[in-house]
Amino acid sequence: MSDSKVQAFTFGDAEPVMNGRDLSQFYETWLCGNYYEPHISMNALAKSFKAMPYLSTAVFYKKNQLVSSFTPNKLISSSEFERIAFDYLVFGNGYLQRIDNRLNEPHHYDGLMAKYTRRMKNSNEFLQLLNGFEEHIFKPGTVCHIKGIDVDQEIYGTPEYIAALQSVWLNESATLFRRKYYNNGSHAGFILYMTDSGIDDDDVEGLKQAMKDSRGPGNFRNLFLHAPGGKKDGLQLIPISELAAKDEFLNIKNVTRDDVLASQRTPPQLLGIIPSNAGGFGSISEAREAYWYSEIVPLQNLFANTVNEWAGDQIVRFKEFHQLQFKQEKQ
Repeated sequence: MSDSKVQAFTFGDAEPVMNGRDLSQFYETWLCGNYYEPHISMNALAKSFKAMPYLSTAVFYKKNQLVSSFTPNKLISSSEFERIAFDYLVFGNGYLQRIDNRLNEPHHYDGLMAKYTRRMKNSNEFLQLLNGFEEHIFKPGTVCHIKGIDVDQEIYGTPEYIAALQSVWLNESATLFRRKYYNNGSHAGFILYMTDSGIDDDDVEGLKQAMKDSRGPGNFRNLFLHAPGGKKDGLQLIPISELAAKDEFLNIKNVTRDDVLASQRTPPQLLGIIPSNAGGFGSISEAREAYWYSEIVPLQNLFANTVNEWAGDQIVRFKEFHQLQFKQEKQ
C-alpha cells in the first residue's frame, strides 16, 4: 500500500478590497461633522469610470454633445460648463459657483470638482475638501447643485450607469486576467511527451537545446525533428492551456459592453464599435437624431432649468439640433 498522501494547495491573487457590497453600503447619507457623506464613494466612481473603455467613451460622447450645443456667454464659458456636465455624467452631481464682484453682483460662474464637493446641513451651503481633510466653506447661496434623482436619499445624485457597475468590473477583471495570462506565458504552455525508443539521450538533449533557443525575441519558430523508424505516437505535444476553448473572454467582453451601452442608452454606431454582422447597425444619422431627442434634450432641460432658476437669469442656453447639422455645399 502506498504511503503517498493527497496534497492540495491554492494559488492566485488576494481578493480586491472594493467589491459590490462596499460601493453602496449606506441606505442613506449621514452627517459627518459639517457635511453629509455621499452615499456612494466618489473615489470608487472615479476609478470605475476609467476601468472600461465603453463606459468612458459613452460618457465622453454625451458630454461632447452637450458642450457642442451649449451657447457660451460672459458669465459662463464652455470650459466651465464642460466641468459641471462631465461631473454630472460621472458622479451624478454637478456644482456651479457664483463669483460676485464688489457690488455683490454676479461676475462669472465657475465649475467645482464634484469629487471633492460636499453638501452641508443647510441646503444652500457647500464646502470643498482640500488635501483630503481641510474644509473650504463657500459663501451660503453661491453654489448651485445639479443632481440626479436617487431612490434612497435626496442629498446627492446618483449616476445613471450605477446598475451596470458589476458589468464594468467584470469587464475589467476579464481584461486583467487576460493580461496576466499572456504575461505569465500560459498561452504557450504544453507537455512534450516522448515514448519512442528510437530516440536516444543525445537526441533528447539536442531537442531540449533547440526548444530553449526558440525562446526570447522571435520565439514563434518552427522546429524540425527527424526520427528514422519512429512511431506515430512516439512524440506527442499535449497543451496544458487552450486559449480559444477554455475561457469566455470574448463573450464576457461583448455581454458587459451591451450592459454598459444599455445603461447609457447609446447606439453602438455612435461610439465607433465595429458591427459583427453583415447588415451593420443601421443609419448613423437616424441613430444620432433619435439619440439627441431622447437623451441630449432631457439633459439640456435639466441643466437649463436648474441653473437658470437658481441664478434668476438665462445664463444656460443651448442650440437646436438643426443648428448643429453639417450643411453640404452645393456644387
